[in-house]
Amino acid sequence: MSVRELVVLGTASQVPTRHRNHNGYLLRWDGQGILFDPGEGTQRQMLRAGVAAHDLNRICVTHFHGDHSLGLAGVIQRINLDQVPHPVTAHYPASGQRFFERLRYATAYRETVPLTEAPVDADGPLAVTEAYTLDARLLSHPVESYGYRLTEPDGRRILPERLAAHGIKGPDVGRIQRDGVLGGVTLDEVSEVRRGQRFAFVMDTRLCDGVYALAEGADMLVIESTFLDEDVRLATDHGHLTAGQAAAVARDAGVRHLVLTHFSQRYSDPSEFERQARAAGFEGELSVAQDLMRIPVPKR
Repeated sequence: MSVRELVVLGTASQVPTRHRNHNGYLLRWDGQGILFDPGEGTQRQMLRAGVAAHDLNRICVTHFHGDHSLGLAGVIQRINLDQVPHPVTAHYPASGQRFFERLRYATAYRETVPLTEAPVDADGPLAVTEAYTLDARLLSHPVESYGYRLTEPDGRRILPERLAAHGIKGPDVGRIQRDGVLGGVTLDEVSEVRRGQRFAFVMDTRLCDGVYALAEGADMLVIESTFLDEDVRLATDHGHLTAGQAAAVARDAGVRHLVLTHFSQRYSDPSEFERQARAAGFEGELSVAQDLMRIPVPKR
């Protein structure tokens, strides 16, 4: 059974709180698992969320500030301790290669699992598989930062009423799907395009072209909203977004489900983030992330 969901491991920004761990997000995509921005404490949060090292196929780091990467050492060592039976690929800004190496080899351990280093140094595709294409886009932060976007290939949705109109039934349905034509009837005549699902992950950044490119048409957008709108100057100065800015991006990009996260410890009322996001005009599904939430990717 295919599962596509976001498992939220941590939602704090620079300073964790009693209720919010540092960042960490696992995207389950059918049989694949992509771990985004493992901050300090991610390994323990994985345990609490029922996530195993065996679930990980890729690790995507947006940038090398500690709240987005200090958990790498523990996660990588756990992958090796548990002898994960498949290769794991790590994507991260190429400018932070020295930080990745320091975290990967922070202490002594026995390497048992192939870990492919795939640093990012430009916009564009990072990986193309049968299930998805993974892209990166440069963001705007005091250190080099990239956001990530997962796009499923488009498919086709069979329309039963059109099959019936052409008298196609039983095994012939499979034949036309496989061959593209049956008795002069083409697959296009009995089906329609089913657009692939799209997932976007945007962390520490000001508003920039990369934010909009990542968010465009996303079924789910996970995006930082470190500050509330009244602190927009702080957000801009430190390379972050406000709740209203993040929601306006989602509104203009046609996002279906907006997930706000990466909250400053200065705020104690999570409902204010939702209020400001709605005030910005976003009318789709909205989640103000909490640690250990599980959020399904909207179905097509």
